[in-house]
Amino acid sequence: MFNLRVPIKGRDDVFLMNTLSDAQLVVSSDVAELLDRIATTGGAEPRNADEVEAFDVLREHGFLVADRAADRDALDRFFDSVHNDRSELHVTILTTLQCNFACDYCWQGDHGDYNKHAEKMSADTAARVGDWIEREMDSVKPEKLVLMFFGGEPLLNLPVMYYLSERMHAAAGARDLPIEIQIITNGLLLTEEVVDRMVPCGLTGVKITLDGDRDAHNRMRPLRGGQGTFDRIVENVRRVAHKCNIAIGGNFDETTVDSYHALLDFLAEQEFAENLYNVKFKPVVRYTAAAPAPSLSKGALPLIPVGADNKPLNGTCMSNVGSGGGSTCDSCSFLDEKMELLRVETKRRGFHSPDGVHAGPCHVHRKNAQTIGPDGSLYACPGFTGELAMSTGHIDGRRDAARETAREQFERLHPWTECGDCAFIPTCAGGCLTASHAQLGDMNLPTCHKPGFESALITLAYEAAGALGELQ
Repeated sequence: MFNLRVPIKGRDDVFLMNTLSDAQLVVSSDVAELLDRIATTGGAEPRNADEVEAFDVLREHGFLVADRAADRDALDRFFDSVHNDRSELHVTILTTLQCNFACDYCWQGDHGDYNKHAEKMSADTAARVGDWIEREMDSVKPEKLVLMFFGGEPLLNLPVMYYLSERMHAAAGARDLPIEIQIITNGLLLTEEVVDRMVPCGLTGVKITLDGDRDAHNRMRPLRGGQGTFDRIVENVRRVAHKCNIAIGGNFDETTVDSYHALLDFLAEQEFAENLYNVKFKPVVRYTAAAPAPSLSKGALPLIPVGADNKPLNGTCMSNVGSGGGSTCDSCSFLDEKMELLRVETKRRGFHSPDGVHAGPCHVHRKNAQTIGPDGSLYACPGFTGELAMSTGHIDGRRDAARETAREQFERLHPWTECGDCAFIPTCAGGCLTASHAQLGDMNLPTCHKPGFESALITLAYEAAGALGELQ
């Protein structure tokens, strides 16, 4: 059920992938035909020594199983292991929901009066967050601790970030536990002083967003006064890139997607290019009324500004998802094509970019991955932060009916059961649950981008075959 195959153009080879075992093989067409024969007959005996060897390899890597029930049982065991994984305790901390940007697609930007009432973590709450993390370390006994600082804009609350980083570094050290710290920031306030203070605490990477080339970014991610931010962010990256790993992310819509080629060319020319350990772009997903038919006829993503009343839509810039209702995209093939094109162009310029196949399962399916809001509320995913009805607990241990109901909802998650025999279930797990909640009103209904996975699989196949240059 979890087997995928891609013929390699111009060669008598086929790329095989099992998404459950993550086995990847480049085999001759004879082996692919052998698999077809087995699937057609419901089982087959090897005819010669070569087939005996092929059977053994295919069985070893999960391409051959006893029956469908065994396959399903293996999937259940896989998701159980993901849910109970103790390899790391991953804690995302939102130091504040305030932001100094006014991105038109993000509810957290400084629009109207939002920042006047957006939450900001206090020193007292930070101390209790530290207590909670120490208790979790002692309870879970993970192999490592990972802290991710996020927001809003996390660097708007440096005292809390410094306090928790230094305290958790010491606490992890006392337990002989490795610690990794990551920051997701818009980059405007990233300075050498910030990095110099965070590196000794375990800072391993900083992710910064650039939404296209200079003109596109300045239009999409301005300050509240309309001032552009591209040049200052790039200068900040230039000053710190030799001190820590930098990842570049970007959010595109139909008006900016073509500007990313110029951005990639620009980044490739910078002296800090070799310090960019990851470059990845994704679409802005805005849940709004569908665009008029003439727009769709041009193959454009129907993305229009969200939150006309400038009020929060209960999402975060990690997912770019709000609760406005409607459809993610009425022309998903266009979105998938653009994502794959950007992925290929990114790699062709020498940057590492995720392959688009190994996308999950995400942290929402892992009980030892938690998000903490500025008030100490716990969430299963950063995409739900600020929506108290989706809070699964609190750092002080308080239990109430609403949080218990939410926690039980997440414990019972199984959107992939609606996906039939889709081979991408082990890596997709039914898609983004924040999107399912916002768009469909039910986290157990999948949001599907199978064409995007299939497109990414083709690129992965050619990379595995050492023939990426043949892609046109």
